[in-house]
Amino acid sequence: MCGIVGYLGKRAAFPIVIDGLKRLEYRGYDSAGFILNADQFYGEKTKGKVSDLVAKAGENVPTYGCGMGHTRWATHGVPNDINSHPHRSNSGKIAIVHNGIIENYESIKQNLIKEGFVFHSDTDTEVLVNFIEYFKEKENVNLETAVRYALNEVVGAFAIAVMEESKPEEIVVARLGSPLVIGVGDGEFFIASDASPFIEYTQNAVYLEDGEMATIHLNKPLKVIKIDSNEQVSPFVQQLKLNLEAIEKGGYDHFMLKEIYEQPKSIQDTMRGRLLPNHSTKLSGIDNHLETFLNAKRIVIVACGTSWHAGLVGEYLLEEYARIPVEVEYASEFRYRNPIINKGDIVIAISQSGETADTLAALKLAKEKGAFIYGICNVVGSSIARITHSGTYTHAGPEIGVASTKAFTTQLTVLTLIALHLGHKKGTLSSETYHRLCKELERVPQLLETTIKTVDHKIAEIAESYKTATNCLYLGRGFNFPTALEGALKLKEISYIHAEGYPAAEMKHGPIALIDENMPVIFIAPSKGHYDKVVSNAQEIKARKGKIIAVVTEGDTQMAGLANHVIEIPEISEALTPILASVPLQLLSYYIAIKRGCNVDQPRNLAKSVTVE
Repeated sequence: MCGIVGYLGKRAAFPIVIDGLKRLEYRGYDSAGFILNADQFYGEKTKGKVSDLVAKAGENVPTYGCGMGHTRWATHGVPNDINSHPHRSNSGKIAIVHNGIIENYESIKQNLIKEGFVFHSDTDTEVLVNFIEYFKEKENVNLETAVRYALNEVVGAFAIAVMEESKPEEIVVARLGSPLVIGVGDGEFFIASDASPFIEYTQNAVYLEDGEMATIHLNKPLKVIKIDSNEQVSPFVQQLKLNLEAIEKGGYDHFMLKEIYEQPKSIQDTMRGRLLPNHSTKLSGIDNHLETFLNAKRIVIVACGTSWHAGLVGEYLLEEYARIPVEVEYASEFRYRNPIINKGDIVIAISQSGETADTLAALKLAKEKGAFIYGICNVVGSSIARITHSGTYTHAGPEIGVASTKAFTTQLTVLTLIALHLGHKKGTLSSETYHRLCKELERVPQLLETTIKTVDHKIAEIAESYKTATNCLYLGRGFNFPTALEGALKLKEISYIHAEGYPAAEMKHGPIALIDENMPVIFIAPSKGHYDKVVSNAQEIKARKGKIIAVVTEGDTQMAGLANHVIEIPEISEALTPILASVPLQLLSYYIAIKRGCNVDQPRNLAKSVTVE
């Protein structure tokens, strides 16, 4: 959600900033802008895409070595040129780019108006840059100090980069609740919302912690301080484990398709070192706190969106095999009520980015109440990884497509490993079943690779029949009820077709009223589990002339006899079917969206990492 890129060094900043903004397009945005500095500002901004910004800038952009850019996802004020970032102060001498929300901007704005400041946009960001200018003029301090004074007065979340026209060798950055990383090169610095914009230039990165700010100076070491106390902090430089190839399309038409096809490898990477050759599990994040987990009275899973669906599958897995009561909560709801957290409770947060604002807030609340907090996320060094007592990385690799695919299946893989591991350690899962499930899990990457290659073309043909649908129903039972929810979400996200997921038995309690010859109904109906019950539900749909697409086990005849279209997956234990069944649903959403002419990698109104409320 919004993207920041900055550069300070000997190279021309403009192409680095523009290429970086293109790398951040996956975050979702509606406008873009840049500003360069060499004792005078030069910049452009516009509603629309980065390509529109490049066209507006033209060919005669100066080769200044200091610059920053921004992609905006509208919060305060509609998407237009004026509300786009960067914003300049009233004097025009200070410029800012900002991710996040300043909650008390209106009261600050009214006070600044009394001081003679004039505002041209609807944004909280323009208020912040003028607030910084106010402190600089009133207190007669340098830019770093003025930024610190202003940030100690604001309420909200932010990642900012600030430049002063007379100081082209310096950029001041800060973060609270929204990620910001500094790339440290040879005589040059990079700034970005994540590391992807500068990975081709340096592998050295400093992730600012919440409540920290940094002054980047061309000829001085990086200076990091705490915003509240001005205490200097030694920056920790870490080596990135990311390569350029991983964030490029690699010959695929879209990142989403590439990432669907990457899932066998991503799952294999997730299991590496955790699923052992003797068909057992090893999870250091659990084993280092084993007594806490073995004595847990309850586990609460907090997450948002797709990660919440993964958590629902996790509930089935953990209760089935580890016999620990589990509750799954929307992080956005959990954080705003007064949840009952007792000693002995474990709170597990699931997030692809590790920066999801609501999930982070829920974790902080749980930590304050004394819970043991555990993280499942994809991004090394992310906020969730740093705040939790322990956790597990999914190792899915970079996920650029906004609609999550491989992040979801690797989250399911981690949750499966945790459930099997705890069940074995507690003795609630027999050794025979434990080793058998581990052996089956080991086969999942190869089974999934075969499935994708087998069903891809067929699903593309099925999609042709449903590209004009206006509504869709997804039904599943047991472990595959969350699979139905996730399938419906994928269709909504990228094709803009209204879709809902339900437990199949709940179809009679209302949704059946929607069924007619125009309503596609997708059943997740593997042979294991509640197969006969799902078949009965399908017969009810068939009797009302609904169109049925069924995801079934290879060789199925009963469900195949009812369905208009059948998609087969390999036979596997019921607990593992969500991993295999979710991938055909991803492909179905992808091909329907493509045939509708939708932008599958950057669906409208959505952001990859929701770092504000």
